[in-house]
Amino acid sequence: MSEYNHKEIEPKWQENWQNQNIYQVKLDPNKPKYYVLDMFPYPSGAGLHVGHPLGYIASDIVSRYKRLKGFNVLHPMGFDSFGLPAEQYAIETGQHPAITTENNIATFKKQLNKIGFSFDWSREVRTSDPNYYKWTQWIFGQLFNAWYNQDSDKAESIDSLIARFEKEGNSNISAACDEDTPSFSSEEWNNFTEEQKAEMLLKYRLTHPSEAVVNWCPALGTVLANDEVKDGFSERGGHPVERKKMKQWMMRITAYADRLISNLDSLEWSESLKEMQRNWIGKSQGCELNFKVVDSDIELTAFTTRADTIFGVTYIVIAPEHELVTQLTTPEQKETIEAYVQTAVNRSERERMSEVKNVSGAFTGSYAINPFSGEKVPIWIADYVLAGYGTGVVMAVPSSDDRDFRFANYFGLPIIRVIEGTEELENPCEIKHGKMINSGFLNGMDSVAAIAAISAKAEEQGIGKVKVNYKIRDAVFSRQRYWGEPVPVYFKEGIPHLLENEELPLELPAVNEYKPTETGEPPLGRATDWKYQGQYPYELTTMPGWAGSSWYFLRYMDANNEEEFVSQEAVKYWNSVDLYIGGTEHATGHLLYSRFWNNFLFDMGLIHHKEPFQKLVNQGMIQGRSNFVYKVKNENKFVSLGLKDQYEVSTLHVDVNIVENDVLDIEAFKKWRPEYTEAEFVLEDDKYLCGYVVEKMSKSKYNVVNPDDMIAKYGADTLRMYEMFLGPLEHDKPWNTHGIDGVAKFLRKLWRLFHDNEGSLVVTENEPAKEALKVLHKTIKKVEEDIENLSFNTSVSAFMVCVNELASMKCNNQKVLKDLLVILSPYAPHISEELWSKLGQSGSVLDANFPAWDETYLKEDAHEYPISINGKMRVKMTFALDMSPKDIEAEVLANETVQKWLQGKTPKKVIVVPKRIVNVVI
Repeated sequence: MSEYNHKEIEPKWQENWQNQNIYQVKLDPNKPKYYVLDMFPYPSGAGLHVGHPLGYIASDIVSRYKRLKGFNVLHPMGFDSFGLPAEQYAIETGQHPAITTENNIATFKKQLNKIGFSFDWSREVRTSDPNYYKWTQWIFGQLFNAWYNQDSDKAESIDSLIARFEKEGNSNISAACDEDTPSFSSEEWNNFTEEQKAEMLLKYRLTHPSEAVVNWCPALGTVLANDEVKDGFSERGGHPVERKKMKQWMMRITAYADRLISNLDSLEWSESLKEMQRNWIGKSQGCELNFKVVDSDIELTAFTTRADTIFGVTYIVIAPEHELVTQLTTPEQKETIEAYVQTAVNRSERERMSEVKNVSGAFTGSYAINPFSGEKVPIWIADYVLAGYGTGVVMAVPSSDDRDFRFANYFGLPIIRVIEGTEELENPCEIKHGKMINSGFLNGMDSVAAIAAISAKAEEQGIGKVKVNYKIRDAVFSRQRYWGEPVPVYFKEGIPHLLENEELPLELPAVNEYKPTETGEPPLGRATDWKYQGQYPYELTTMPGWAGSSWYFLRYMDANNEEEFVSQEAVKYWNSVDLYIGGTEHATGHLLYSRFWNNFLFDMGLIHHKEPFQKLVNQGMIQGRSNFVYKVKNENKFVSLGLKDQYEVSTLHVDVNIVENDVLDIEAFKKWRPEYTEAEFVLEDDKYLCGYVVEKMSKSKYNVVNPDDMIAKYGADTLRMYEMFLGPLEHDKPWNTHGIDGVAKFLRKLWRLFHDNEGSLVVTENEPAKEALKVLHKTIKKVEEDIENLSFNTSVSAFMVCVNELASMKCNNQKVLKDLLVILSPYAPHISEELWSKLGQSGSVLDANFPAWDETYLKEDAHEYPISINGKMRVKMTFALDMSPKDIEAEVLANETVQKWLQGKTPKKVIVVPKRIVNVVI
C-alpha cells in the first residue's frame, strides 16, 4: 500500500496478537516482575467515551515499555460487575442483572480491544462470577474468625482470643471491640452458654452484625455508602436519602486506623491524595469529659482536643440522632425538637460536615453542669454534630471555635474569652494557643500545659479520661440489594454461623422480582426454599460494591486457581502493584477498603506485602467540548456564531459528532433534529460556526465522543498518541479534535520514511549518518526519561521532531528506523508492528529490546550561532565548539551575507558570546 491505512493494519495485528496469545504472562523467577494495574472498571451500558481510555493508554505504554526493558509484566483487566445500575434495570424490566452485565462487558471488551491494549485476558476476573466471589466470601470468613489484638497491633485468629478467655477472662485483653463490652472472668466465660459465648465473640470479631445509623434510600430500597449520597439524595437517580438505624454487618476498619495513616509514608502517592486519606481517617488526640445533666442520672460525655478551653464552655450540643435526645427534651420543647430532628437526620453526613455557613439548632430544655466551673449550661441539638464522631456530644466554646461562635452569635448564647490574645472578633475562625484567662486554676498557663493539667485532673477525679479519637467509622458491610455477593452466613437461634469452606460459593438464588419484599425484607427474601440445610435462614443482605474490588489485584496474580484465593508462590513473586492508575474519586472509598483488607491478609500470613499499591497516579479528566447553535426566537432559523448578537436567540447544545472544528454539518443536523429539516441557516463565509464551552462529558450535553468513531476515522494509534498529547496525565484537559489531524499526519509521515511514492519499501543497510544517530539517540533518551516520569505528552512531541528531522535528512537507514519503531511501539503498537514486519524482523516488536542511548552521539561538537548586525539577526552560522573567538570573528566577517550588510564599512567591534551569539557593531 502506498499510504498508511489503519483500517487494514490495526484489525490485522489485533487478531494476530490474540491468536498468538502474545500478552499472556507466566510466573518466571528468572525475570524481574513489574505489575501495572488500572482501577477496576464497572461495565456500564453506555460503554466508553474518549475520556475513559486516558489512564488505560498510559498504563499500556508503561506495560509495553517495561516488557521491552526485560521485565515480566503483569497487566490484567477485569470487571467490577456487581452494581446498582444493572439491578435498577432489572427492577424496571425484569431482566436478570447477569444478562445486562454480560452484554455490557461484551461491549466494553470490544471497545478496549479496538484500542490495542496489551491486557492478559486469560486472567480476567469478574466480581459477579461465583468462581470469584467464592473467595470474596472466603475472605469474609477469615475476617469473621479474627480479632484485633492491640498489644501485638495485628489481627489474630479468634481461637487465640477464646483460649485467653478460658484462662484469664477479658480484663487484661486490649482489643478492638464494642464500647459496651462488659468485663468477665475466666470462670464466668466458662459458665456462659454457647449462645452467650457466641454473642460475646461478636463484640470482638472483625466483621459482625450491629445496629448502625445508615443512609437509607426508600426509592432504591437499599443502604448507600456516604460516597453514594450527595446533598441528601442518591447519586444514582437523585432519590431522597434518610438517616436510619438498622441492623447491618459491620467491619472494624477503625482497628487499622493508625496503620492506615502511618503506612502512607512508605507509598509513592501524591501528597494531596495522602492528605485526603489522613483527613478522612481523622486521628485526633484529646480527652473525654463528663457533664452531669441537671435533675437527672444522665451523664453526657464530650470528646475534645482542647480540654484547656473547658472554662469557656457556654452550652452543650448533641447530634440530632443521639439516643438520649428524647430523654433530654422537656415537654415544652418536644414539638420543636421532633420537627428539627426529622429534618436534620435526613441530611447526609458529608453535607453536614461541609456546610459551615448555615446555622440551625434547637434547645432541648435541659441543662448540664460544667465539671470544672460548676456552671449550668444549656443543652442544644444541632446537625453540625455527628453521632458517629466522638461521642456525638460537643462542649461548645464559642470564643475559640468558628462554628460554635456562629451558633452562639445566632442564638444569643454567651461567649467567654478563655485565651489571652484572642480578640473578640466578629469571626474568630480558629483556636489560638496563648495564655489561659477566665479559667480558674489554669489562669496564666499556656495551652499545652493547661491541656495536660485538665486531662490529669479529669482522670484523677473520675470525670474524664485521655482518649484518641478518629473520624473514620467502622464500615457498613450490608446492602439491601439482590445484585451483590451473598454473605456466607446462616442464623441459628439468632446467632450468625459461617458456612464451611467446602460449601462455598453460596450463590445468588432465583427471585421473582429484584426489589424488596412487601414486608420490607431485602430482595433475597423473595427466594423460595432458600435456607441452610433446609431449616436455617441465610443472611438476606448482600455485600457492598467495595467487597469484590478490595482484593481483585491479588486474584489477578493467580486468577484460575481453584484451590486457594492466590498461591503463596504467585503472591511472593508478584507482590504489590508497582503502578496503579485511576481517578481521585476512589480516594476515601476503594483505596481505604482495599488497604484495610490487604493489611488484614498480611497479618494473617496469607500475603507478604503490607500495602497493595506502591505507586499510585490519578489521571486527570478529559472534559467534553460542547458545541452550541443559536436559534432565532419564534422562528425556524439558526444564525452563525459571529452573527448571533444581531438577533434575539436561544442557545441549544448540538451533537459534537456532527461538528468539525466548530463548523456545523447542516445536513447532518437536519437529520439529527427532524423538526429542523426545513430550517433556515444564516451563515458567515459560507459556514455555520458553532459556539463552544468546556464542560463534563454528558449525554444531556451531546458532547460525548465515542472512541469507536475516532478509531474508524483516524485509527487506534492516532487516538492513543493524541490522548497522551493533550497534556500531562494528571491534569484535566478538554477534548478537542483540532489537533488530532497533526498526530494522524505524523503517522503518515513516519510511514513515508520507509516507502517511496509507489509504496515500495526503501530501507537501506548503509551505515547511518552521524546526524541521524544523534537525532535517534536524543529521542531514545527523551522517551525513556518521559515514560519513567509518566510525562507521555512530551514524548509525542519528541517523536514528531525526530521524524521531521529524519525526513529532512532523507534518512531511511534500517538501523535507525528499527530502533525508532521499538521506542514508538508502546505508543503506536499497530503501525510499529506492521513496519517491523516489513523490515523482515523476526518475532514481534513487543519482544525486542528497548535500545540504549549512547552519550557519545549526544555530545555537541558544534554550535549554530545567530549573527546579528547592530542587534538584528541577519544570518546563522555553525562553528566548532573548540574554535577560538578570533577565528569565529574572522569567518563571520568573511561571510557573504555579513559583507552585504556591512556595505564596505569596517565594524567598530565584533562581540562573540561563546555558544550564544555573535553581534557585529557597525
